[in-house]
Amino acid sequence: MTDAQRIIAEAQQLGDAKIAEHSGRFFKSGPGEYGEGDKFIGIRVPVVRQLAKHYKSVSLKTISVLLESEWHEIRLLALVILSEQYKKANAEQQKVIFDFYLSRTHLINNWDLVDSSAHHIVGGYLTNKKRDILYSLAESSSLWERRIAMMATFPFIRKNQFDDTIKLAEKLLQDKEDLIHKMCGWMLREIGKRDLPLLRTFLDRHGPEMPRTMLRYAIEKMSTEERKHYLAVK
Repeated sequence: MTDAQRIIAEAQQLGDAKIAEHSGRFFKSGPGEYGEGDKFIGIRVPVVRQLAKHYKSVSLKTISVLLESEWHEIRLLALVILSEQYKKANAEQQKVIFDFYLSRTHLINNWDLVDSSAHHIVGGYLTNKKRDILYSLAESSSLWERRIAMMATFPFIRKNQFDDTIKLAEKLLQDKEDLIHKMCGWMLREIGKRDLPLLRTFLDRHGPEMPRTMLRYAIEKMSTEERKHYLAVK
């Protein structure tokens, strides 16, 4: 039995049918929904993270097999392990992990998979490098690649580097997907925690055209008066 087979078998033993059913609804796996066809074992995230700690040193080959799994939680497990390995890797290894990740974005196909990994790996790698790839991802036909682009800017925001987040949010203003609106609003809100005047400038310029969800997420931490003001402008 390979490492990947052993890990999957262990995960399946931890599965719960009721949790799996709930997860299928929560992650919109029904016909016509964004996660259509996704399958769930029924494992909660803390259990996935415990498994990741136990198998933190598996090879990239094993992670690749896990990431190709039909089971949502197994793909999440692969990405949690990969993110933790990235944090402890040297520069050469980080480049390998970064390239590995970007070559498999078609497997990173739900919002939690993106949100648990993109900022660690893509954002982490690009923090002190050119970020052109984010703009290419933001133009992708893949909802998940567009979400990766914005999620990857989180480390930049934490370093008070806001330009790319602002430019990408402007680029994605007309996106049709609610999951992109939520992501952009979330990152704009994070900017507002650190530079409220910059968020106000963005809202004054783009508030009337922002999707309602994006706007609501962006203004969530503002005062009641300011929230009312920007919602009224919208």
